[in-house]
Amino acid sequence: MAAGTIRYWAAAKAAAGTAEEPYRAATLADALAAARQRHAGQPDFARVLLRCSFLVDGHPVGARAHTQVPLPDGGTVEVLPPFAGGSV
Repeated sequence: MAAGTIRYWAAAKAAAGTAEEPYRAATLADALAAARQRHAGQPDFARVLLRCSFLVDGHPVGARAHTQVPLPDGGTVEVLPPFAGGSV
């Protein structure tokens, strides 16, 4: 199981109530599930996360299934909500 950092940007940061937090997970799906559980008391978090795109160590995840995105030890997951208008 890898350990690293999740960084939240803009609306994701506001919904999480933090700019970053650690992860311990094998895949992006596992890391996001743990984050949803940690922030279960923050109702906007799960809603915002559904609209976000993700980078793992600077590489876009795109349309890949999150269960198929392994996380590296010491890696960084960037959580990017939609920018430039629209609602999340």
